[in-house]
Amino acid sequence: QVQLVESGGGMVQAGESLRLSCTVSGQIFNSSAMGWFRATTGTQRVFVATISRSGSDYYSDSVKGRFTISRDNTKATVYLQMNRLKPDDTGIYYCGLSERANIYANRYDYWGQGTQVTVSS
Repeated sequence: QVQLVESGGGMVQAGESLRLSCTVSGQIFNSSAMGWFRATTGTQRVFVATISRSGSDYYSDSVKGRFTISRDNTKATVYLQMNRLKPDDTGIYYCGLSERANIYANRYDYWGQGTQVTVSS
């Protein structure tokens, strides 16, 4: 059974940093791409970053240069390092698992429960 568990969310001031983690169980991580998405109240999940099986990464324009996605295959964990956070980055962050790196949420097969990030001005 595949399970994704996120951690690392919290409340910070604008300009500060957070690192999110997402650990995958089920021996599927190494053969999968991973992605991070953000949702706010009443909105669908919006693409933030994705990383392929080989480590190629891609970001939304709103986070490019501030966020970094990475993966540790030995720990079956994907990370999202978020620097210079802004109030617009506030939301619930979900990690997803897919066969291929993708910017569309409906292409992901498994999701974590989400972790809340709140950035105050």
